[in-house]
Amino acid sequence: MNYKILYDKPGRLRLRLGQAAFTREEGYGIEKLLYGLEGVLSVSTTPINGGLLITYEEENRENILNVIEGLSKTSLPVAAPGELSIDRELYETFAKKVVDILAKNIVIKNLFPNPIRNMMTIYRSIKYLRNGMNSLSSGAINVDVLDATAIGVSIGQGNYSTANSIMLLLSIAAMLEDYTTKKVKNALIHSLAIKTDKVWRMEDDTEVSRQLSEIRAGDIIVVRTGSIIPVDGIVISGEALVNESSLTGESTAVMKSSSATVYAGSVVEEGSINIEVKAIDGDTHVHKIVELIEQSEDIKAQVQSRAEKLADSIVPYSFLASIGIFMVTGNVSKALSILMVDYSCAIKLSTHISVISAMHEASSNNIMVKGGKYLEAFAEADTIVFDKTGTLTTATPKVAQIIPFRDYTEEYVLRTAACIEEHFPHSVARAIVKKAEEEDLHHNEEHAEVEYVVAHGIATRLEGKHTIIGSYHFVVEDEGVKITKKQKEIIQNTCKGYSIIYLAKGKTLAGAICIEDPPREEAKDVINSLRKLGVDNILMLTGDSENAAEAVAKELGITDYRSEVLPVEKSIIIQEYKDKGHRVIMIGDGVNDSPALSISDASVSMKDSSDIAREVSDVVLLSNDLKKIITLRHISRGLIYKINRNYQLIVGFNSTLILLGLLGAITPTTSALLHNLSTMFLGVNSMKPLLKK
Repeated sequence: MNYKILYDKPGRLRLRLGQAAFTREEGYGIEKLLYGLEGVLSVSTTPINGGLLITYEEENRENILNVIEGLSKTSLPVAAPGELSIDRELYETFAKKVVDILAKNIVIKNLFPNPIRNMMTIYRSIKYLRNGMNSLSSGAINVDVLDATAIGVSIGQGNYSTANSIMLLLSIAAMLEDYTTKKVKNALIHSLAIKTDKVWRMEDDTEVSRQLSEIRAGDIIVVRTGSIIPVDGIVISGEALVNESSLTGESTAVMKSSSATVYAGSVVEEGSINIEVKAIDGDTHVHKIVELIEQSEDIKAQVQSRAEKLADSIVPYSFLASIGIFMVTGNVSKALSILMVDYSCAIKLSTHISVISAMHEASSNNIMVKGGKYLEAFAEADTIVFDKTGTLTTATPKVAQIIPFRDYTEEYVLRTAACIEEHFPHSVARAIVKKAEEEDLHHNEEHAEVEYVVAHGIATRLEGKHTIIGSYHFVVEDEGVKITKKQKEIIQNTCKGYSIIYLAKGKTLAGAICIEDPPREEAKDVINSLRKLGVDNILMLTGDSENAAEAVAKELGITDYRSEVLPVEKSIIIQEYKDKGHRVIMIGDGVNDSPALSISDASVSMKDSSDIAREVSDVVLLSNDLKKIITLRHISRGLIYKINRNYQLIVGFNSTLILLGLLGAITPTTSALLHNLSTMFLGVNSMKPLLKK
């Protein structure tokens, strides 16, 4: 495709591809294509004139131009708008609305005579007066009533200029709030888009791993314990408890069996179902959670709810004060000065914007927060409970040693373990499967239906024998597999400090797999930083052996830990802390962590967590960096500080305006102007980042 370079400086290119060279959708496609190139920092397209603005790292200039030259007008890529594209369009729309309303006011003021201007002011006031009357008719004395009264009294006094100023500032403030809300919603939509890349599809009675993009309506897919359902469909066989909280807000799992309908975004808590695909809707999960975030009172920060209640409760006192001043002084101007100043508008606006801006800032730092109240809980938490495997330790553990017993070989133990484990989402399972791939050990799907026992292991039937793999508790204590004294000594000597997975066929121990699961590099620094940030209690819980737990706890400087803990025991421990008055954060990644995640004051899951862990968590880290926990602590504490500081500024400044109005030092128009400007200032200031660079 031909282009003309309009601006070319190191790191910045502005090109013109020609008028109507691409449509808006094709422009989004070009942006997506260029964002995929190394060194591209930002891209924006303008369909009207075929404009293209690119910022980039200098050494990548030629590659970018080569890609643009290779575009063909007949086969341009098409895409939906990305987060940055939507942000840019939202800002352009907001800026245009503000410019339009200011220009309109200037034109009216300078070109129209007074009688016409006054009639236009009365016409514009109808909307505010109607909102105030509607609130009164429903028994509410709120900000709408206050605004309507101030505008109505101003017009009644013939002070059309004051009424105009009030409506102008109210309009701009509403636009600012709308812009901020949409901007944060856009960030949440994109950050919530946690995609499922692969699914198991039934092909000739065999399960085959396929990319989700390959799945079509009519296909049969298998979804097991701990996995997200990526499609809308009908259950054709099997039974499972399905968590549909992302769709309904109801946390209790629902039993799904043959003929039941299931939806994308729900999660299989227990069981296995075969689903006939009816519709593939990757956005269902995203939009439902966003809808809950916007609508549910339960996920608002308590400080936000308190602010809104406080704001509404102040309004009647403003009316009483205004009436009292009029009765004492008989001065309408002084009474009107009080109506022009209300604490509630600034409190509501600044608190709301502070909360959603904090959520946006968290999203910008690859932290998805599902509601404002979880930021508040994170700020106030004095206790943080960590799962070990995949949370404090690396999300990519490795197989360190394979110990075969009886007549079995290392190759057989690893191949069999990988064959069973590949069906389930867990970091240890992925480590075993990866090791088998590295050893070029291929296997056939020869086993029968597999059953995943949460936090214990997996059971199936292989080569005519009951075959199990999992923890010592599951294999030896629950299933009764015999382990000799000599086998135990070999395992203890070989796997000292490692996590251990046991494989058994029938009642015979076939082998043990030692899993190397070292702590994350940043974990110790994170633990130390949390203590400095006021977290008094740091606890590590794990289902691993005492030796493995002790080794990790000692290395990280954690003095309080529990080993060989079952899922239900994790939740009991957290409840005990809560009963003692502690505010508890649980951080985990596995299916076995979901009960504890659900019961904590706020819960956090990691990027590579199981689908159900991400589903029930209140916060999801979208990167593998555990330091994001520290980032979130700073954001949440900064939010509470900002809200409290805004309270002080609002009360101090507005009280000063009221006093000046009562003394006659400022007119109602000036009072209204200063009040609304201060409200807008606080709104804009509330959007500022909480983190220092």
